[in-house]
Amino acid sequence: QVQLVISGGGLAQPGESLTLSCTASGHNFDRYTEAWFRQSPGKEREFVAALAWSFGPAYYADSVKGRFSTLRNNAKNTVHLQMNSLKPEDTGVYFCAVSSAPLDSTRIFTALSYEYWSQGTQVTVSS
Repeated sequence: QVQLVISGGGLAQPGESLTLSCTASGHNFDRYTEAWFRQSPGKEREFVAALAWSFGPAYYADSVKGRFSTLRNNAKNTVHLQMNSLKPEDTGVYFCAVSSAPLDSTRIFTALSYEYWSQGTQVTVSS
């Protein structure tokens, strides 16, 4: 059974940085596709970033390119989302998710492609 535990949310001012971490039990991250999504009140869950299966490339939503980066720490079975230059529109509940199957470049952006989800963590960007 795959379990994902997310940590690192909180409050930041515009321009500041936060790092989210997602630690897994029950699987090895390097054999799965991992992704980050976020959801704001009244909106659908939105793709943020993903690491493709088996050391494939990273994908980012246009809204976070150049500001966010995601990377694995295989030794700790953890993935991180480094969020820099935060904006108020980055506010939301963030989730990490895992797919046990390789995903192509269309499915990787879709929440329904992922079987396992963490609980959410709140990120609030406000002055």
